[in-house]
Amino acid sequence: MTKVYPNGAAAAALANVAAYETEQKRRASGSEEATVLTVWKKSLLLNCNGFTVFDTKGNLVFRVDNYLSGRKGEIVLMDAHGKCLLTIRRKRLSLGDNWVVYDGETAENPRFCVRKNVNILNNKYLAQVNNKNSVLYQVEGSYAQRSCAVYDSKRRMVAEIKRKEAAVGGVAMGVDVFRLVVQPDLDTSVAMAFVILLDQMYGSSKR
Repeated sequence: MTKVYPNGAAAAALANVAAYETEQKRRASGSEEATVLTVWKKSLLLNCNGFTVFDTKGNLVFRVDNYLSGRKGEIVLMDAHGKCLLTIRRKRLSLGDNWVVYDGETAENPRFCVRKNVNILNNKYLAQVNNKNSVLYQVEGSYAQRSCAVYDSKRRMVAEIKRKEAAVGGVAMGVDVFRLVVQPDLDTSVAMAFVILLDQMYGSSKR
């Protein structure tokens, strides 16, 4: 398995690989509709857990830097400059694994809620995204295998999580580096919030 090390040189190399692969796929398909992001499950800061996300040109797009000794049950999604885009908080006093997502650093008027599927009789989906009483999205597939799809209320696929392969030789890069493909109908920051929550529910970040 290709290893990714938490330093500047590794980040630059990964960014170059992401840019090369995405450009090749774009030229082959002739389509620029979907946004393809490379997600690295590693913070660029020491003593932090998190994510680092690059665009097709290898530029930093999103950051998640959670200090190991920081607040439990709260995750901040930032842009490349450290501005808070979304705040994700675990819902208190609720049954199951439920999270609430807010714009910026606010704690009022949540944008949406995400609930882990705990129904053993219906394991078709991993998580459900709700806004008040309406189902906005469902996430299906296997996060452990980095093979997931997000469907809207009309059953249109609006985002995908895919395994990533190295540019040379097609060697799988492991589960810590993967692709996030987002269709124009979905905000890329919202799609990244789904990734963060899937990691909390089903990944190594599960508590």
